[in-house]
Amino acid sequence: MKQTGNIINHSVTLDISKCKGCTNCIKRCPTEAIRVRDNHAQIENARCIDCGECIRICPYKAKKAIYDKFEDFESYKYKIALPAPALYGQFDELTDMDFLLTALVECGFDEVFEVAKAAEIVSEYTRKFLEERTDFPRPVISSACPVVARLIGIRYPLLKDQILPILPPIEIAARLARKKALEEHPELSDDDICVLFISPCPAKVSYVKSPLGTAKSAVNGALSVSDFYFRLRTKINAIKDPYVDSESGIIGISWASTGGEAKALLNDKYLAADGIDNVIKVLDEIDNGNIHNVDFVELNACSGGCVGGVLNIENPYIAKARLQTLRRFLPVSLNRTTPEGENYGWDQELDYGYVTTLSGDRKEAMRKMRDIEEIYAKLPHMDCGSCGAPTCRALAEDIVSGKARLEKCTVVMKNRLADFCRRHTEIDFEELGFADILDDISERKDEYDDN
Repeated sequence: MKQTGNIINHSVTLDISKCKGCTNCIKRCPTEAIRVRDNHAQIENARCIDCGECIRICPYKAKKAIYDKFEDFESYKYKIALPAPALYGQFDELTDMDFLLTALVECGFDEVFEVAKAAEIVSEYTRKFLEERTDFPRPVISSACPVVARLIGIRYPLLKDQILPILPPIEIAARLARKKALEEHPELSDDDICVLFISPCPAKVSYVKSPLGTAKSAVNGALSVSDFYFRLRTKINAIKDPYVDSESGIIGISWASTGGEAKALLNDKYLAADGIDNVIKVLDEIDNGNIHNVDFVELNACSGGCVGGVLNIENPYIAKARLQTLRRFLPVSLNRTTPEGENYGWDQELDYGYVTTLSGDRKEAMRKMRDIEEIYAKLPHMDCGSCGAPTCRALAEDIVSGKARLEKCTVVMKNRLADFCRRHTEIDFEELGFADILDDISERKDEYDDN
């Protein structure tokens, strides 16, 4: 079975009423999914990977993430919370994770199943996978961050076969939580159970609607850490004796920040990187065959790891420091794989399609490639973004695909205007600035119109 990555329910959206048409977002988008057209940004869904960089960089708050609300699931008989490991680092003076887990129940959930528990299971599964699957191409790339998986599908399709074919902790946690609830409450059916993930980033919100490696997620919805934070804080402050016990160890909690997943493999042949720019640099090196003697690569699109997600409240470095405090008296790990461990692998092959394909016909694609190179040669190679495209090459591609015109380039238009002035006026172009030329043209408009 295959899934097409072009069909994705995105979490990152644009509020046109707030967009000023600046070029901040187009310069930061790692897949060149954004253009500025008609004085506002436009997001190309086929290229968007919900990394949240545009949300992070937009000075006008025009980019935002959409997510579910707890009230939308009131009709379910049994609600299970899946707190992300990053959630523990959002609260100051939290010395015991049990307070947070109890607060989730106080907020209306019937049960809490920690994603950190599933992360420890994934860690052990990955260790066994690396030991047994010596034939699997190295380095093996973690599949935990959906941004990285989708980025590979769009920009590095040849690396798809190196992605670890195991479901992420969020999915495994949801399946185990459902199974546990059905065993403990035989009066419930699967349809009575609602599993809600409390997400630190928009990518995991979109994962719930458009999962990777499986046809349908066991998670019903995704709430935002920032949206649920204040409810939890109020409850935590009121709790005297927590009654929900954490079942996670150091390994599970460490998944919240960079290196936590890789270190849990107990193997020093690993590489861990965070931040979308660094992720791209590492993938470039892997794609070029320049990384050797490395078995596993952990990549997180957000700086600092999941604690750096744009749906969090706290500064990622502060959150990381809090997690270090929480881990001090925890056991290394409390969870192991079970006989059902083989069910944790993908049941659906990743297949994103090629969003950058110029044409299905090879000759037509070659012709378009030549046209792109010819147009690109005429452009200034400044990558200023004034045309609404992130780079001059991107503009050339847009022109060939019929989405833009050469006149969008301000440098090209300035040169054309200068040439016009030389041919039709006696202006000494070398001595006047561009603004002076425009003023002169405005004063002599009728003469130019006749020409």
